[in-house]
Amino acid sequence: MFMGQELKGGPVAAAIRAEMTEKIEKFKERGQQVRIAVFRVGNREDDLAYERRVLSNCEKLGIKADVLAFEENVSTPELKEAIEKANQNRQIHGILLFRPLPRGLDEALLVESIDPKKDIDCSNPENLNKVFQGQKDGFYPCTPEAVMEILKFYQVPLQGARVAVVNRSMVLGKPLSMMLLSANATVTVCHSKTKDIAGITKESEVVITGVGKADYFDEGYFHQQAVVIDVGINMTEKGLRGDVDYERVLDHVRGITPVPGGVGAVTSTILLRHAVEAAERSFHE
Repeated sequence: MFMGQELKGGPVAAAIRAEMTEKIEKFKERGQQVRIAVFRVGNREDDLAYERRVLSNCEKLGIKADVLAFEENVSTPELKEAIEKANQNRQIHGILLFRPLPRGLDEALLVESIDPKKDIDCSNPENLNKVFQGQKDGFYPCTPEAVMEILKFYQVPLQGARVAVVNRSMVLGKPLSMMLLSANATVTVCHSKTKDIAGITKESEVVITGVGKADYFDEGYFHQQAVVIDVGINMTEKGLRGDVDYERVLDHVRGITPVPGGVGAVTSTILLRHAVEAAERSFHE
């Protein structure tokens, strides 16, 4: 890796898709097809945009996707019954429930009703618990897994490395920290109450940001051998921006992911890889 390298997500996603395509072709030769059920409640624009992206990727890969759309006034029992039907349908291998759900629905109950073996988005706490227990037989959250895949693809050494994770959420920071620890990294988790974050990040070989503040981190937060993984997604007048001031930091560090075109490009691919893995396990049962 050279100074100022742009760590694009596209090549990482392409490598993952190539592996998936090979498996899907073998399934087809045996008359088998990977199939997922997508549950959407209401017509929020961000959900619809995500749905279009998922369906487009499924079509390119040859994965069948069934969209189950419900009105916002759907009841928790109605939605739970539909999820349980998908659980019991052996032809459906993966279940994706768009969140957050509208107020009035019991989201905790609904995510717990998803069969962990079909829970490709790691919604069910049972899968999240497996991350903390270091078990490999569940599905890990897609964004933390995407971060790990980028680090692996660009051959960023983690064993013994000092890694700063600037996020402590259950969606990113906490599971990612566990995954980094499993790779024998030395992890420091930072958050809004952390004193002197710059002092920690400047001493870290790898820095992962997820604060949701556009261009928050400038070159003063990193040393020149740092690898920076920017997970921030912020809409600004300049368009989509990450947490890191990319133009100022790029030539100051060893490598950095762009926004857009970095972690997000890999995350949606991980979701469908989970579907292929779920199908693979199902076909062998």
